[in-house]
Amino acid sequence: MGSNTFGKLFSVTTFGESHGPAIGCVIDGCPPGVPIIADEIEAELTRRATGRSRHTSQRKEEDAVEILSGVFEGVSTGTPIALLVRNTDARSKDYSKIASQFRPGHADWTYHKKYGIRDYRGGGRSSARETTMRVAAGAIARRYLRDRLNIEIRGWLAQLGPLRTDDVKCDLSIVDDNPFFCPDPDKVEALEQYMDNLRKSGDSVGARVNVNATNVPAGLGEPVYGKLDADIATAMMSINAVKGVEIGAGFDSVSQPGTVHRDEITPEGFLSNHAGGVLGGISSGQTVHASVAFKPTSSLRLPGQTIDAEGNSVEIVTTGRHDPCVGIRATPIVEAMLALVLMDHYLRQRAQCGDVGIISPVIK
Repeated sequence: MGSNTFGKLFSVTTFGESHGPAIGCVIDGCPPGVPIIADEIEAELTRRATGRSRHTSQRKEEDAVEILSGVFEGVSTGTPIALLVRNTDARSKDYSKIASQFRPGHADWTYHKKYGIRDYRGGGRSSARETTMRVAAGAIARRYLRDRLNIEIRGWLAQLGPLRTDDVKCDLSIVDDNPFFCPDPDKVEALEQYMDNLRKSGDSVGARVNVNATNVPAGLGEPVYGKLDADIATAMMSINAVKGVEIGAGFDSVSQPGTVHRDEITPEGFLSNHAGGVLGGISSGQTVHASVAFKPTSSLRLPGQTIDAEGNSVEIVTTGRHDPCVGIRATPIVEAMLALVLMDHYLRQRAQCGDVGIISPVIK
């Protein structure tokens, strides 16, 4: 049983491996008449791409999108949209020395135990290269949500290792002006220095990425199974290296008294948003907010212990081109997954209830 499809009414199936000839996706359920522009999709892929700075993997893919179906005269036809991106800068030989070894912290061991075979070239299907197609599909969803509902989705790097980036300033208009997606320009130099030292040490570090969706109407989501926040958590946890997801106040709600955590309501609207824009699994009309934790990169040039395919103890050193912090370029991926969730739930709501509560929500 394969699980390579995300979404119910707006469904995205991805395919391909990190070092295969190409990666791609099929989007089913996209309404007709949506502008599908290759340049817009590629602009989002450029934001996600490796090689944006010296702090990320130097694998430099062209990420040129081929639109194979579902688009006529620049707009969607309502039929399945097939997108393809060819791999042009894979170096499979970098992994030949560890073909029979299991990298600690990677999916090598679990893929081998599940399938009895694994693609050792960059992790194959478990590589973050797969997220390219999530971003491509997300670009289409974002265009529809923006045009139809004026929904804007913006993410940012909230923390890199011990360094918090949004505790003083959080200007989301400048996150694309630096390679970290940092919302505080005064923090960029410290991030640069931290990453330079980290790269020299050969180690890696984790990161936190936050994301907001504004102008989300009330009414999206199901009350029990299919809750909006549950599907957001599922979407984020499906991203490579993600180990934690918070909605709204998240784990801070553990120490908050109820008088603080509850979001009181007035005729003018809510007084706070600790719930992250979701109540009872349904959007409240407030900003939807999620926070996503990424683990440190496991591919390290520092020696470590592992076993080989025969079960022998061996020392492993992972060569090749790897991100010392995968969270640095994860912001576009997190944004894309939130867009896919909101797109799918909007189509579900429209199918069940029409535009009740969507065109004119009671509380904004």
